[in-house]
Amino acid sequence: MTDPAGGLRAALLVTVAATAVTVVGAGCSSGGEPDASELTEEAARGLEVAKRFNCTGCHTSDGSDSVGPTWLGLYGSEVPLADGETVVADDDYLRTAIEDPTAQVVEGFRSTMPKQELDVSQVDDVIAYIRELST
Repeated sequence: MTDPAGGLRAALLVTVAATAVTVVGAGCSSGGEPDASELTEEAARGLEVAKRFNCTGCHTSDGSDSVGPTWLGLYGSEVPLADGETVVADDDYLRTAIEDPTAQVVEGFRSTMPKQELDVSQVDDVIAYIRELST
C-alpha cells in the first residue's frame, strides 16, 4: 500500500534539509544571527554596533521579512529603489543608506529609518558585517 502523503513528506524533508544547509552555510546560530566568533573582527564589531543602535530591530540577518530590508545576501545585489532606479548594494550605497536613510529608499519599504549618529569607523564596521552576510 502506498502512502499518498509520502511524496509530500519526502519533499518537505528535502526542503527542510536544504534550508538547514543554507542556514548553517551562512554561519547563523540558532537565533538567526551569525555567530560572532565566525566573523572577522571588523564584522563582529559591526554586529555589535547594529545591536547597540537597534538596527537589528528592523533589519534581519537571516532573510526573513521585517520593517527594513534583510541584510542577508544584500551586499553586491541589485536593489530596486522606490523612485524606479536600481543600484548595486556596494560600500557607497550602504554608507549612504546608513548616513542618509531617506536618500535612496528601497522599493516596497517606507522611509522610516531614523538617522543614526555613527562615526566613520562604526559605519565601516556595519558595512563589513553586511558584506560578510553575503559571502
